[in-house]
Amino acid sequence: MDKEGSSHEPGIPSGGWGSLKEVGSILLEERVPPQRAALLLKQNKPDGFACVSCSWAKPAHPHPAEFCESGAKATAWEITSKHVHAEFFARHTVRELERWHDHDLEDAGRLTVPLRYEAASDKYVEISWEKAFSEIGAELRKLDPKSVVFYSSGRASLETSYMYQLLARMYGNNNLPDSSNMCHESTSVALPKSIGVPIGTVVLDDFARTDCIFFFGQNVGVNSPRMLHQLQDARKRGVPIITFNPLRERGLVSFINPQSPTEMLTHHETAISTQYHQLKAGGDTAALMGLCKAVLEADDAAAKQGKAPALDKAFIAEHTHGLDEFADKVRATTWQEIEQESGLDRADIRDAARVYMASNAVIGVYGMGLTQHRNGVQNVQMLVNLLLLRGNIGKPGAGICPVRGHSNVQGQRTVGITEKPELAPLDKLKELYGFEPPRDKGMNTVEACKAIQDGKVKALVSLGGNLVRAVPDHGRMDAAWRALPLTVQVSTKLNRSHLVHGQAAYILPCLGRIEIDRQNGVEQAVSMEDSTGCMHGSRGMAEPAATTLLSEPAIVAGLAKAVLDPNPRVDWDAWVADYSKIRDAIAATYPEIFHDFNERMWTPGGFRKPVAAAKRKWNTPTGKANFTVPDSLTVDPDLPDRPGTLRLFTVRSDGQFNTTIYSLDDRFRGVEGDRMVVFMSKADMEARGLEDGVRVSVHTVTDDGVERRVDGLKVMAYPIPPGCIAGYYPECNPLIPLWHHAKESYVPAAKSIAVRIEAAR
Repeated sequence: MDKEGSSHEPGIPSGGWGSLKEVGSILLEERVPPQRAALLLKQNKPDGFACVSCSWAKPAHPHPAEFCESGAKATAWEITSKHVHAEFFARHTVRELERWHDHDLEDAGRLTVPLRYEAASDKYVEISWEKAFSEIGAELRKLDPKSVVFYSSGRASLETSYMYQLLARMYGNNNLPDSSNMCHESTSVALPKSIGVPIGTVVLDDFARTDCIFFFGQNVGVNSPRMLHQLQDARKRGVPIITFNPLRERGLVSFINPQSPTEMLTHHETAISTQYHQLKAGGDTAALMGLCKAVLEADDAAAKQGKAPALDKAFIAEHTHGLDEFADKVRATTWQEIEQESGLDRADIRDAARVYMASNAVIGVYGMGLTQHRNGVQNVQMLVNLLLLRGNIGKPGAGICPVRGHSNVQGQRTVGITEKPELAPLDKLKELYGFEPPRDKGMNTVEACKAIQDGKVKALVSLGGNLVRAVPDHGRMDAAWRALPLTVQVSTKLNRSHLVHGQAAYILPCLGRIEIDRQNGVEQAVSMEDSTGCMHGSRGMAEPAATTLLSEPAIVAGLAKAVLDPNPRVDWDAWVADYSKIRDAIAATYPEIFHDFNERMWTPGGFRKPVAAAKRKWNTPTGKANFTVPDSLTVDPDLPDRPGTLRLFTVRSDGQFNTTIYSLDDRFRGVEGDRMVVFMSKADMEARGLEDGVRVSVHTVTDDGVERRVDGLKVMAYPIPPGCIAGYYPECNPLIPLWHHAKESYVPAAKSIAVRIEAAR
């Protein structure tokens, strides 16, 4: 590993003055007046609005400022004073706007009027809401419902998501792919098989009771910075935090709390990780295998010496299935194999295992560094295996904690956004609404993209998001998007998906979550679910960007009324007039989770949906938590491993949230004004004769006969494991083959792509 210092890795902490400066800058850039900036003090509060970026838990007793740098950027981005009216589109053709950078497109401001693409002028033109709904409805009525896809990004409320899935199913399909297909679907596939639930078992209180935390592939400082409060509190109690990640992410290295005057004035940093192991990209299964091997070796030694076991024998006997087969696999795996695939020394892995075995309550935290691999499902199950060895699921201070991205991506699944009919309450929907729901499997995101390429999809309706930029292989997907007969985008800001559009295209601008949503003069509230399975109410508090905007529920209802025949059991207008009636419908559909929904939605800290595994009840075929045996330690069994091949993994910067780019800087990695960057070890640079700052082309190494390349990437020397390189998402998405996805879950394998590098000519 390149452990030498690098001029491109600033030794700065997360938080601190840098964070305050970033917040001040974004408020100024978005022309947010002081009275609107004060809304930040209502963010993630029980009587305020839920952040529109990450889904980290909202505490019952929040800090005075319960927002982070990333959340402040998301809020400023939404309540900006910059607005895009019809005159903007009169001045710019779509072809001209295609030349704009993604940052500049969204930075133009909030969309304010519904728009329809006019091919003759190559411009979007204003259209009335009535005409937009009528025309879209007429087009969708002509199509086979199986040829239409209803995508959602993960930011829509529980109320909107419930209406949206009902619209799709009453129309006639289960084609409900979403952003979870792109990130944590591996979790949703792995955990039910292992522990019988599709979500994590940990809540905020567990962080106050844990005595050890393990991190795998999650960049807390960029993706969920509010979580740093829990990590800092844990470190102050002496709790060890052990991290496995290819890059040394600043949020897991050190933190200065911007809400602590003492820390800000003294620059006192809290060291977050007590051990930091920079494993190879995709080396997670191997590293976890090593941890399990060390635990089993210690247990074998203890048995011979008559000492206390390293395993929780009582828990394993009562609550688990399959240990013997898993243990046989672990013992048959050599340390040499583990070291080779993980890139770590066995001594380092054993050091981490010793801390694990000395701890009584351990939390396993992970992000897309585990899920976005060909063996992403296996990665998650291996973390479960490690936790099960010592009974670290279903007791206070312990459990598994997947950290989700979008603010309601988990919640929309809870209320029916899924392409898998077995996960939706179809019989209940039939009983409540008197229609026969479709029973065939719908398309996930990767399958929808393949069907778009094959010409099988005729229309795409997108509830938020920027799918054109988010998907893999998007260099090859562009032509397919343009061939779609119809695209409909429900959006707040202009993005690439509006420009790479279908033959008929509509943009339907909606209210943002932070804006006051008045229906017939009455202010409405919405709700969402956080990463820990807790439901929260959210009130809009800013005046809308324009009086011409409709709320997301109103837009879904408008589409439903235009597309569907009237149904006496579904009063779309009544739902829009009073969102509490939507919540009543959700409660009727999911009584175990949402009983007394309207009364409970303002519970400080949220109300939690039932998570059986958290109580050591295992809804699996065996009736127990299952150890699973990994197929292989190899990260990419289907991509060539040729001499000179490098493993590329994609990352986010501190200046972005998913496809939204707030700035071209990444202060945590020493990058200014440029996202066309590839981070590379000095050893790999020297082996290829590359100098720091040179521009290169990166090519995907595959055997499918398709050339995938990204040109103009600047090499930056960086401490990263040899054989691995990193580049930004979504700029590097063209390098990910559409078929290069996690087995079973279909999550794009963006964290390990076989590539080669050539110097630019």
